[in-house]
Amino acid sequence: MTPRAFMIAYHLAFVWLLRNMDYILGIFRLYSDFTPLIFRVVLGLAFVAHGYPKLFTSREQVAQWFESIGIKPGKFWVLVVGVVEFFGGIALILGAWVELVGILLAVNMVVAMWKVKWGKVGYVAQGGWELDLIYLVVALSFLFTGAGAFSLSAFGF
Repeated sequence: MTPRAFMIAYHLAFVWLLRNMDYILGIFRLYSDFTPLIFRVVLGLAFVAHGYPKLFTSREQVAQWFESIGIKPGKFWVLVVGVVEFFGGIALILGAWVELVGILLAVNMVVAMWKVKWGKVGYVAQGGWELDLIYLVVALSFLFTGAGAFSLSAFGF
């Protein structure tokens, strides 16, 4: 394809896109109710995966680690954090009590960033806080937006 033919094709495609923008965006708007569901399920699965060991497999080790970073008493706080992460994650997946879970998980992430990641560079690969910040912002977004259409909250939970 010559450069001139490429420019003509590019121009025609751009003009077509502009003329059909309402139609194209309309297709995406049809599925906008799925957005909160996707965010809830992904964040919920992440927190279930983080909460499970705190409750069922590594409670003593995590409690000792909590104590070592100044979160005392470790046995109490590992239970609290484990319950918030595990059962909060399940509630997110189901779409129940999403606003409450959102604030609890946001507080969880603020403490994690403060006690574990403070002073580190942002990048996850370097032990940083960027993923924690994403979790925090998504959890807070549920506080403001709710669970969405595909949720138990839509039925009164």
